[in-house]
Amino acid sequence: MPRTSSATNATEVLPDLRDPAGLPDAAAPRNPADARDPAVDGPAAFADRAEGVADAPRSPRAAKRALAAAARERRRYERQEVRRFTKRSRRRRITWAVAVGAVLAVVAVVGIGAYSPLMALREVRVEGAQRIAADEVQGAFATLLGTPLPLIEGDQVHAALARFPLIETYATETIPPGTLVVRIVERTPVGVIDTGSGLELVDGAGVVIERLDERPPGQPLIEVEGGVADEGFRAVAGVVRSLPADVRSQLVRATADTADDVRLELEGGASVVWGSAEDSSFKADVLATLMRAAPPDTVSQYDVSAPTSPVTS
Repeated sequence: MPRTSSATNATEVLPDLRDPAGLPDAAAPRNPADARDPAVDGPAAFADRAEGVADAPRSPRAAKRALAAAARERRRYERQEVRRFTKRSRRRRITWAVAVGAVLAVVAVVGIGAYSPLMALREVRVEGAQRIAADEVQGAFATLLGTPLPLIEGDQVHAALARFPLIETYATETIPPGTLVVRIVERTPVGVIDTGSGLELVDGAGVVIERLDERPPGQPLIEVEGGVADEGFRAVAGVVRSLPADVRSQLVRATADTADDVRLELEGGASVVWGSAEDSSFKADVLATLMRAAPPDTVSQYDVSAPTSPVTS
Protein backbone atom coordinates (compact mmCIF):
# COMPACT_ATOMS: atom_id res chain seq x y z
CA MET A 1 0.00 0.00 0.00
CA PRO A 2 2.75 2.58 0.66
CA ARG A 3 4.21 1.93 -2.86
CA THR A 4 0.89 2.66 -4.36
CA SER A 5 0.66 5.95 -2.56
CA SER A 6 4.19 6.98 -3.68
CA ALA A 7 3.40 6.32 -7.35
CA THR A 8 0.30 8.40 -7.10
CA ASN A 9 2.24 11.35 -5.75
CA ALA A 10 4.80 11.12 -8.61
CA THR A 11 2.07 11.25 -11.19
CA GLU A 12 0.68 14.45 -9.73
CA VAL A 13 4.08 16.21 -9.73
CA LEU A 14 5.15 15.51 -13.39
CA PRO A 15 3.98 18.08 -16.02
CA ASP A 16 1.66 17.19 -18.86
CA LEU A 17 3.91 16.58 -21.86
CA ARG A 18 0.97 17.23 -24.22
CA ASP A 19 0.61 20.84 -22.99
CA PRO A 20 2.17 23.32 -25.48
CA ALA A 21 3.24 25.44 -22.55
CA GLY A 22 5.71 22.75 -21.70
CA LEU A 23 7.55 23.03 -25.11
CA PRO A 24 10.94 24.72 -25.15
CA ASP A 25 11.29 28.25 -26.59
CA ALA A 26 13.11 27.03 -29.69
CA ALA A 27 10.11 24.90 -30.73
CA ALA A 28 7.53 27.70 -30.27
CA PRO A 29 5.98 29.00 -33.51
CA ARG A 30 7.49 32.27 -34.82
CA ASN A 31 5.48 35.47 -34.89
CA PRO A 32 4.78 36.40 -38.54
CA ALA A 33 5.30 40.05 -37.64
CA ASP A 34 8.96 39.26 -36.86
CA ALA A 35 9.58 38.10 -40.46
CA ARG A 36 10.96 40.76 -42.83
CA ASP A 37 11.21 40.87 -46.58
CA PRO A 38 14.60 42.24 -47.61
CA ALA A 39 13.16 43.50 -50.91
CA VAL A 40 10.53 45.54 -49.00
CA ASP A 41 12.33 46.66 -45.83
CA GLY A 42 15.61 47.43 -47.59
CA PRO A 43 19.03 47.82 -45.91
CA ALA A 44 17.50 48.70 -42.51
CA ALA A 45 16.08 45.20 -42.31
CA PHE A 46 19.51 43.70 -42.90
CA ALA A 47 21.03 45.88 -40.17
CA ASP A 48 18.32 44.94 -37.69
CA ARG A 49 18.69 41.30 -38.57
CA ALA A 50 22.44 41.44 -38.15
CA GLU A 51 22.05 43.09 -34.74
CA GLY A 52 19.50 40.44 -33.77
CA VAL A 53 21.89 37.71 -34.82
CA ALA A 54 24.69 39.31 -32.82
CA ASP A 55 22.47 39.57 -29.74
CA ALA A 56 21.12 36.02 -30.02
CA PRO A 57 22.63 33.49 -27.61
CA ARG A 58 24.11 31.28 -30.35
CA SER A 59 27.46 29.71 -30.96
CA PRO A 60 30.08 31.83 -32.79
CA ARG A 61 29.85 29.61 -35.86
CA ALA A 62 26.05 29.98 -36.11
CA ALA A 63 26.27 33.75 -35.62
CA LYS A 64 28.89 33.99 -38.36
CA ARG A 65 26.70 32.02 -40.75
CA ALA A 66 23.74 34.27 -39.98
CA LEU A 67 25.81 37.42 -40.60
CA ALA A 68 27.03 36.01 -43.91
CA ALA A 69 23.46 35.23 -44.95
CA ALA A 70 22.38 38.77 -44.05
CA ALA A 71 25.28 40.20 -46.09
CA ARG A 72 24.32 38.06 -49.09
CA GLU A 73 20.74 39.26 -48.87
CA ARG A 74 21.95 42.89 -48.68
CA ARG A 75 24.13 42.44 -51.77
CA ARG A 76 21.24 40.81 -53.63
CA TYR A 77 18.98 43.73 -52.74
CA GLU A 78 21.57 46.25 -53.93
CA ARG A 79 22.00 44.39 -57.21
CA GLN A 80 18.23 44.47 -57.76
CA GLU A 81 18.14 48.22 -57.13
CA VAL A 82 21.04 48.82 -59.55
CA ARG A 83 19.34 46.75 -62.26
CA ARG A 84 16.06 48.59 -61.77
CA PHE A 85 17.73 52.00 -62.04
CA THR A 86 19.82 51.11 -65.08
CA LYS A 87 16.75 49.65 -66.81
CA ARG A 88 14.92 52.98 -66.52
CA SER A 89 18.00 54.82 -67.75
CA ARG A 90 18.32 52.53 -70.77
CA ARG A 91 14.65 52.99 -71.56
CA ARG A 92 15.00 56.77 -71.49
CA ARG A 93 18.07 56.65 -73.68
CA ILE A 94 16.32 54.41 -76.21
CA THR A 95 13.29 56.73 -76.32
CA TRP A 96 15.47 59.79 -76.93
CA ALA A 97 17.47 57.96 -79.57
CA VAL A 98 14.32 56.93 -81.46
CA ALA A 99 12.90 60.48 -81.35
CA VAL A 100 16.11 62.11 -82.55
CA GLY A 101 16.47 59.49 -85.26
CA ALA A 102 12.93 60.13 -86.52
CA VAL A 103 13.55 63.90 -86.72
CA LEU A 104 16.81 63.40 -88.57
CA ALA A 105 15.10 61.00 -90.98
CA VAL A 106 12.37 63.54 -91.78
CA VAL A 107 14.94 66.29 -92.32
CA ALA A 108 16.93 64.01 -94.60
CA VAL A 109 13.88 63.06 -96.66
CA VAL A 110 12.84 66.71 -97.07
CA GLY A 111 16.35 67.76 -97.99
CA ILE A 112 16.77 64.97 -100.51
CA GLY A 113 13.34 65.69 -101.97
CA ALA A 114 14.06 69.41 -102.34
CA TYR A 115 17.28 68.91 -104.28
CA SER A 116 16.52 65.64 -106.00
CA PRO A 117 16.21 65.67 -109.83
CA LEU A 118 13.05 63.60 -109.38
CA MET A 119 11.29 66.76 -108.11
CA ALA A 120 12.47 68.97 -110.98
CA LEU A 121 9.93 71.07 -112.92
CA ARG A 122 9.10 69.33 -116.20
CA GLU A 123 5.57 70.51 -117.05
CA VAL A 124 3.61 73.77 -116.71
CA ARG A 125 -0.15 73.40 -116.92
CA VAL A 126 -2.19 76.58 -117.59
CA GLU A 127 -5.88 76.83 -116.64
CA GLY A 128 -8.36 79.68 -117.23
CA ALA A 129 -6.61 81.26 -120.23
CA GLN A 130 -9.04 82.53 -122.88
CA ARG A 131 -7.64 85.71 -124.42
CA ILE A 132 -4.10 84.72 -123.50
CA ALA A 133 -2.40 81.91 -125.40
CA ALA A 134 -1.64 79.09 -122.98
CA ASP A 135 1.55 78.12 -124.82
CA GLU A 136 2.90 81.66 -124.34
CA VAL A 137 2.36 81.35 -120.59
CA GLN A 138 4.11 77.99 -120.59
CA GLY A 139 7.02 79.48 -122.52
CA ALA A 140 7.44 82.13 -119.81
CA PHE A 141 8.56 79.38 -117.43
CA ALA A 142 11.22 77.95 -119.74
CA THR A 143 14.04 79.27 -117.57
CA LEU A 144 12.62 77.45 -114.52
CA LEU A 145 12.47 74.01 -116.14
CA GLY A 146 14.71 71.60 -114.24
CA THR A 147 14.42 73.55 -110.98
CA PRO A 148 13.18 71.41 -108.03
CA LEU A 149 9.58 72.32 -107.23
CA PRO A 150 10.23 73.23 -103.57
CA LEU A 151 12.86 75.75 -104.70
CA ILE A 152 10.60 77.71 -107.08
CA GLU A 153 9.81 80.98 -105.32
CA GLY A 154 6.79 83.24 -105.67
CA ASP A 155 8.90 86.10 -107.03
CA GLN A 156 10.03 83.89 -109.91
CA VAL A 157 6.43 82.99 -110.78
CA HIS A 158 5.40 86.67 -110.58
CA ALA A 159 8.25 87.70 -112.88
CA ALA A 160 7.23 85.07 -115.44
CA LEU A 161 3.58 86.24 -115.48
CA ALA A 162 4.23 90.00 -115.26
CA ARG A 163 4.59 90.21 -119.06
CA PHE A 164 0.87 89.38 -119.47
CA PRO A 165 -1.20 92.48 -118.59
CA LEU A 166 -4.45 90.60 -119.21
CA ILE A 167 -3.88 88.49 -116.10
CA GLU A 168 -5.76 90.06 -113.20
CA THR A 169 -5.01 87.39 -110.60
CA TYR A 170 -3.39 83.97 -110.58
CA ALA A 171 -2.75 81.03 -108.29
CA THR A 172 -0.21 78.22 -108.50
CA GLU A 173 -0.14 74.63 -107.32
CA THR A 174 2.69 72.13 -107.41
CA ILE A 175 1.90 68.51 -108.18
CA PRO A 176 4.82 66.18 -107.49
CA PRO A 177 6.95 65.00 -108.96
CA GLY A 178 7.35 67.73 -111.60
CA THR A 179 4.16 69.63 -112.52
CA LEU A 180 3.35 73.30 -111.87
CA VAL A 181 -0.30 74.31 -112.34
CA VAL A 182 -1.00 78.01 -113.06
CA ARG A 183 -4.63 79.08 -112.67
CA ILE A 184 -5.33 82.42 -114.34
CA VAL A 185 -8.17 84.90 -113.89
CA GLU A 186 -8.17 87.24 -116.85
CA ARG A 187 -9.23 90.86 -116.70
CA THR A 188 -12.90 91.43 -117.46
CA PRO A 189 -13.55 94.16 -120.04
CA VAL A 190 -16.15 96.80 -119.21
CA GLY A 191 -16.18 98.72 -122.46
CA VAL A 192 -14.32 100.54 -125.19
CA ILE A 193 -12.59 103.91 -124.90
CA ASP A 194 -12.03 106.12 -127.95
CA THR A 195 -8.55 107.60 -127.48
CA GLY A 196 -8.60 109.56 -130.75
CA SER A 197 -5.94 107.30 -132.21
CA GLY A 198 -8.02 104.16 -131.95
CA LEU A 199 -10.31 102.11 -129.77
CA GLU A 200 -9.06 100.37 -126.65
CA LEU A 201 -10.88 97.62 -124.79
CA VAL A 202 -10.35 98.27 -121.07
CA ASP A 203 -11.24 96.64 -117.76
CA GLY A 204 -12.61 98.30 -114.64
CA ALA A 205 -9.16 99.55 -113.64
CA GLY A 206 -8.57 101.14 -117.04
CA VAL A 207 -5.98 98.54 -118.09
CA VAL A 208 -5.92 98.11 -121.85
CA ILE A 209 -6.90 94.57 -122.75
CA GLU A 210 -6.91 94.90 -126.50
CA ARG A 211 -6.65 97.56 -129.23
CA LEU A 212 -9.49 97.41 -131.75
CA ASP A 213 -10.55 98.89 -135.06
CA GLU A 214 -14.26 98.82 -134.20
CA ARG A 215 -16.47 98.28 -131.17
CA PRO A 216 -17.22 94.56 -130.61
CA PRO A 217 -20.81 93.49 -129.84
CA GLY A 218 -21.68 93.49 -126.15
CA GLN A 219 -18.99 96.06 -125.28
CA PRO A 220 -20.38 99.59 -124.78
CA LEU A 221 -18.59 102.74 -125.88
CA ILE A 222 -17.64 104.62 -122.70
CA GLU A 223 -17.55 108.41 -122.93
CA VAL A 224 -16.18 110.36 -119.98
CA GLU A 225 -14.35 113.67 -119.84
CA GLY A 226 -11.22 112.65 -117.95
CA GLY A 227 -10.60 109.24 -119.50
CA VAL A 228 -9.85 106.16 -117.43
CA ALA A 229 -8.41 108.27 -114.58
CA ASP A 230 -11.70 110.13 -114.07
CA GLU A 231 -14.16 109.33 -111.26
CA GLY A 232 -16.89 109.17 -113.89
CA PHE A 233 -15.09 106.25 -115.55
CA ARG A 234 -14.91 104.32 -112.29
CA ALA A 235 -18.63 104.95 -111.73
CA VAL A 236 -19.48 103.70 -115.22
CA ALA A 237 -17.26 100.64 -114.77
CA GLY A 238 -19.06 99.75 -111.53
CA VAL A 239 -22.46 100.10 -113.20
CA VAL A 240 -21.51 97.97 -116.22
CA ARG A 241 -20.19 95.21 -113.96
CA SER A 242 -23.46 95.12 -112.01
CA LEU A 243 -25.64 94.54 -115.09
CA PRO A 244 -26.97 91.02 -115.71
CA ALA A 245 -25.75 89.37 -118.91
CA ASP A 246 -29.04 89.77 -120.81
CA VAL A 247 -29.11 93.52 -120.13
CA ARG A 248 -25.43 94.09 -120.78
CA SER A 249 -25.64 92.39 -124.17
CA GLN A 250 -28.04 95.20 -125.25
CA LEU A 251 -25.85 98.03 -123.93
CA VAL A 252 -24.25 100.17 -126.66
CA ARG A 253 -23.13 103.32 -124.86
CA ALA A 254 -22.39 104.61 -121.33
CA THR A 255 -21.66 108.19 -120.33
CA ALA A 256 -20.98 110.12 -117.14
CA ASP A 257 -20.49 113.86 -116.81
CA THR A 258 -19.90 113.26 -113.08
CA ALA A 259 -19.78 110.26 -110.82
CA ASP A 260 -23.43 110.91 -109.86
CA ASP A 261 -24.76 111.22 -113.41
CA VAL A 262 -24.34 107.86 -115.14
CA ARG A 263 -26.49 107.30 -118.22
CA LEU A 264 -26.84 104.22 -120.41
CA GLU A 265 -28.07 103.72 -123.97
CA LEU A 266 -29.63 100.45 -125.12
CA GLU A 267 -30.17 98.96 -128.55
CA GLY A 268 -33.28 100.42 -130.11
CA GLY A 269 -32.57 103.91 -128.77
CA ALA A 270 -33.98 103.62 -125.24
CA SER A 271 -31.90 105.38 -122.55
CA VAL A 272 -31.46 104.67 -118.85
CA VAL A 273 -31.12 107.34 -116.18
CA TRP A 274 -28.96 105.62 -113.61
CA GLY A 275 -27.62 108.33 -111.34
CA SER A 276 -24.73 107.38 -109.01
CA ALA A 277 -23.12 103.99 -108.75
CA GLU A 278 -24.65 103.42 -105.30
CA ASP A 279 -27.12 100.52 -105.04
CA SER A 280 -26.09 99.40 -108.53
CA SER A 281 -27.07 95.76 -107.90
CA PHE A 282 -30.56 96.82 -106.78
CA LYS A 283 -30.92 99.19 -109.73
CA ALA A 284 -29.80 96.47 -112.15
CA ASP A 285 -32.53 94.11 -110.89
CA VAL A 286 -35.14 96.86 -111.19
CA LEU A 287 -34.02 97.69 -114.75
CA ALA A 288 -34.18 94.03 -115.81
CA THR A 289 -37.74 93.81 -114.46
CA LEU A 290 -38.78 96.98 -116.31
CA MET A 291 -37.26 95.75 -119.56
CA ARG A 292 -39.17 92.49 -119.33
CA ALA A 293 -42.42 94.38 -118.73
CA ALA A 294 -41.71 97.01 -121.40
CA PRO A 295 -39.00 96.09 -123.97
CA PRO A 296 -36.58 98.84 -125.06
CA ASP A 297 -38.17 99.14 -128.51
CA THR A 298 -41.47 100.16 -126.90
CA VAL A 299 -40.22 102.92 -124.57
CA SER A 300 -37.80 105.81 -124.77
CA GLN A 301 -36.44 105.93 -121.24
CA TYR A 302 -36.06 103.99 -117.98
CA ASP A 303 -35.35 105.97 -114.84
CA VAL A 304 -33.91 103.87 -111.99
CA SER A 305 -32.04 106.64 -110.19
CA ALA A 306 -34.58 106.13 -107.38
CA PRO A 307 -34.88 102.32 -107.53
CA THR A 308 -37.78 102.18 -105.08
CA SER A 309 -39.80 104.46 -107.42
CA PRO A 310 -38.71 103.62 -110.99
CA VAL A 311 -40.24 105.41 -113.97
CA THR A 312 -40.77 104.24 -117.55
CA SER A 313 -41.65 106.70 -120.28
